[in-house]
Amino acid sequence: MPTYRNATRQYVWLCLLGLAFGWFEASVVVYLRELYYPDGFRFPLVIVWDRIALIEVVREAASILLLAAAARLAARHFLARFACFMILFGLWDLVYYAVLKITLGWPASLWTWDILFLLPVPWTGPVWAPCVVAVVLVSAGTYLYWTADRSRAYTRWDWIVEIGAGLLVIGAFVSEWRAVLDRRVPQYFPAWLFWVGVVLGVSWFIVAERRAAASRA
Repeated sequence: MPTYRNATRQYVWLCLLGLAFGWFEASVVVYLRELYYPDGFRFPLVIVWDRIALIEVVREAASILLLAAAARLAARHFLARFACFMILFGLWDLVYYAVLKITLGWPASLWTWDILFLLPVPWTGPVWAPCVVAVVLVSAGTYLYWTADRSRAYTRWDWIVEIGAGLLVIGAFVSEWRAVLDRRVPQYFPAWLFWVGVVLGVSWFIVAERRAAASRA
């Protein structure tokens, strides 16, 4: 773990990068909506040209790669790098929606449906859901960042449960992926599945951290 002063400086730069990246992401979406949704974004989605769709999919993959590369360069060890990635990803998502609200007046509410991601299939859901995930990522990532020097011994089961919890959340997001391809309005978001994943992931993380604290004591 770097000195407190260096760690603080690095954390500030991470936050600035997340803020800037959120603005870039929102800017691209503003341009796309001017082209394809001049009367305002809504479902069913407009089918874009194959070339534009491919570019957008690659852009999303490149965005994740950029965040991962920044996190990789920001820390020396895996857990600290993962914490940096969580912070960047969460801030990116929160700033993205804040900028769209400021520039376009969208979303109308936290219950507005949005298309969230395109890989490997379209992700959809009400805006509040990715915002919840983003807040959890920033919170957990910040905690791990500032406690990265503590000894931890996460077990295989810890990782299995956390990955499983993440897959439940993703499952909720992709439950209506066919609606995008069929040009239908999404009808149902399985909030129960989403919250099971979130609560399981957060609860198990707390349990693992308490176990680590007990072992250090």
